[in-house]
Amino acid sequence: MLKRKTGTAVRALRTPNHVEQHTVGNLDRRSFLMASGLGAAALMAPITAAGRVQAAPSVAPALSPEIKHIKTICQFCSVGCSIWAEVQNGAWIGQEPVFESPINQGTHCCKGAAMREISQGERRLKYPMKKVDGEWTRISWDQAISEISQKLQTIRTDYGPDSAYWLGSAKFSNEQAYLFRKFAAYWGTNNVDHQARICHSTTVAGVSNIYGYGAMTNTFNDIRNSKSIIIIGGNPAEAHPVSMLHVLNAKEDGSKLIVVDPRFTRTAAHADEYVRIRPGSDIGFLMGLVREVLANGWEAKEYIDQRVWGIEEIRAEAENWTPEEVERVSGIPADQTRKVARMLAENRPGTLVWCMGLTQSSVGSSKTRAASILQLVLGNIGMPGGGANIFRGHDNVQGATDLGVACDTLPGYYGLSTNAWKHWSRVWGTDYSWMKDRFGSKDLMEKEGMALSRYMDAITENPEAIEQPNPVKAMIFWGHAANSITRGPDQLRALEEVELLCVIDPHPTQVAVMTQKKDDVYLLPAATTAEIDGSVTNSSRSVQWRTKVFEPLFEAKSDYEITYLFANALGFADEMFKNIEVNDNNPSAESILREINKGTWTIGYTGQSPERLKL
Repeated sequence: MLKRKTGTAVRALRTPNHVEQHTVGNLDRRSFLMASGLGAAALMAPITAAGRVQAAPSVAPALSPEIKHIKTICQFCSVGCSIWAEVQNGAWIGQEPVFESPINQGTHCCKGAAMREISQGERRLKYPMKKVDGEWTRISWDQAISEISQKLQTIRTDYGPDSAYWLGSAKFSNEQAYLFRKFAAYWGTNNVDHQARICHSTTVAGVSNIYGYGAMTNTFNDIRNSKSIIIIGGNPAEAHPVSMLHVLNAKEDGSKLIVVDPRFTRTAAHADEYVRIRPGSDIGFLMGLVREVLANGWEAKEYIDQRVWGIEEIRAEAENWTPEEVERVSGIPADQTRKVARMLAENRPGTLVWCMGLTQSSVGSSKTRAASILQLVLGNIGMPGGGANIFRGHDNVQGATDLGVACDTLPGYYGLSTNAWKHWSRVWGTDYSWMKDRFGSKDLMEKEGMALSRYMDAITENPEAIEQPNPVKAMIFWGHAANSITRGPDQLRALEEVELLCVIDPHPTQVAVMTQKKDDVYLLPAATTAEIDGSVTNSSRSVQWRTKVFEPLFEAKSDYEITYLFANALGFADEMFKNIEVNDNNPSAESILREINKGTWTIGYTGQSPERLKL
């Protein structure tokens, strides 16, 4: 066990346990001053006739010298760094990076170092609020849940369940993401979505069309096995600083780093080859690299013969992208396109890293397809050190997508078919016919809901132009702001037209500030990720357990509890939570995870034994 000595106090650090307690040998400065203060107060206390000191009217509670070290996961980007949170007397007083984490390896970035400020900062939303005639007023949780639920029930009766839109979050734990999608199902709508629709839907569409599954193919640690790294549309030195550590480790071992970006970024400063590209011209450059590889016979011939279908069609398309044509379209000198292609061919296996710069485009899915095709031609997919490292944004955008916070699927990518609904109804212990009756119709039950990027159209569009019985009348923004969505004027009009607007978040978000709506707007304080237990899935699909650091501050409630309170007020909590342990209105994260496993692991829906499945 590693120990660190500070003054005369010795404390143990870093053991495999998630929660540790440490007793400080001597009094620290705070305890000493408190003890001194109490002693001075005793000396000044009045003396009785018997010469004894009388009890003081009030005494400050004794503070414990114990410091707990709780291992948790950073709440910022998708890298998923582990943190030791130092907690004393229920207060988060400090933090250190976890050295044994294979992901961050004892490192921290400036964002992760500020994690305590997000949870304990002065801008936290402290209690439920309601807008009355344009003014924010404080209300109780009971009033908030009662009024919001009554308005939702009225909207459901008047317009149908699809007239409420449930907008979730990439900051949810896996368990809350699953619970949120399940909640929407019991409410009776597929109008449910989250940030991935804006951030990475183009990646999912492009990559799944090439590889069959729209996610990162290898881990951060595997990057150091790469002989070449090409980063296009990403700046991990600033956006994912710890992931950049793995890139630099590979570079120290001799890997060639190529950075493609219109700007000379901090990432580009480390590149062996910096390629300045005209914004939006990525497809031409990528296909130009494919052409150079094929034209020079550098492709992975045996690999392609065994694993790749349709290469001749690619060859025909790539012929259009000579280095000179690439230069005309992208501004990249023809000789540099030839040089980069040779670097990638001579330094295999290689990994290709991309992020928002590639995906955030009207042709983003075509860009991600072109990037994936390049890696197949080079034979880099499915190889140690090779792959498509698709750096996600939020800490659990991958997990929230996996668990179905999406308008086009149930948890685990089951889709919305009849059999998918029957499977999950069986897992939930709910009669399929009962579940079907919660929806406006069977067709709506199996039809994709409205995508996040079009939510304002679902509110303001002519009813005849939308594919549901009525427009959206209630918007619930749960851990999701509106600053990532374009069409600001349309959003303002939509937010003013809804009959109910509810924002659930640890902080007042842009939605609560930007709306001109004067009434029927609610702002509910949710706990931060540091105040709840649950698992998270990072960009490379590594699942980690994030342990609660401290109890929710002020009047904040966990996402689990808020979900339960709404389900209870709306009348389906007993059905929805029949197989989930609930204590004092708080569903257990571990119990939710067991239900997730039941529905997504093979044994969960086949009913066969592990021996029979040879697991």
